[in-house]
Amino acid sequence: MHLRNEFNSSRLVRMLSDWAPVDARASRQNFAERLGQWVGVSDAITLHAAHQSIKSAGSARPSAARSVRAFAVQEEFHRVQDALVGAITTSELSRARTHAPEPQATSEMANEYAPYHERYLHQQRNMASMIHALRDHVRQIISKVSPALAQLAVLDAVMEQMLDERQQQLLATVPVLLQRRFKDLRDQHKHEPDAPARTAQWLEVFGKEWREALLAELDVRLEPVVGMIEAFNEIKK
Repeated sequence: MHLRNEFNSSRLVRMLSDWAPVDARASRQNFAERLGQWVGVSDAITLHAAHQSIKSAGSARPSAARSVRAFAVQEEFHRVQDALVGAITTSELSRARTHAPEPQATSEMANEYAPYHERYLHQQRNMASMIHALRDHVRQIISKVSPALAQLAVLDAVMEQMLDERQQQLLATVPVLLQRRFKDLRDQHKHEPDAPARTAQWLEVFGKEWREALLAELDVRLEPVVGMIEAFNEIKK
């Protein structure tokens, strides 16, 4: 388990960049500069206070109880991750539309993005709810392990409160870009001969991309939890 060094290297960003290329100049800002655009004065004061608390925190030696907590955290992480992956890969749309549909259904499906959009929003709500609960659970556990991890839990709670709305706004663009991808694929193939067979093929391609986008978004949403678990594991060493 490891945390990516740069958000720009995430699978989700690479996928979205392929579908909707952006001006490279916009991505040249470093992380601190971009984060500064999201944080207001009151947020900065709160973040500074939490950061100062972390710097002054002490450390503690590993214990058997801590090892038990570490195992419990890992188990809960994998339980939630597996549940969300399962929900994505076994959803009705994922099963039905990542395989070639029946010829009589292709014409209607080729002109209707709405089912994909609605299902994507449902999966996003499911991820947000389950990961919020997981993140809070991990914070509660690590806060009992050492002063340093207790302060990390405080910082994570502050960051979640500060950035959650912005994250949701950004992730809301994913199904919009998927709609653009849907239309592009449809337009590329609508004048080809043997339209029903061609439609089945590009719908299969899109269905797989729809699922991969959700799985990539899941990775992004889980990164803060992964970071806390990595910190926990480092203190155990």
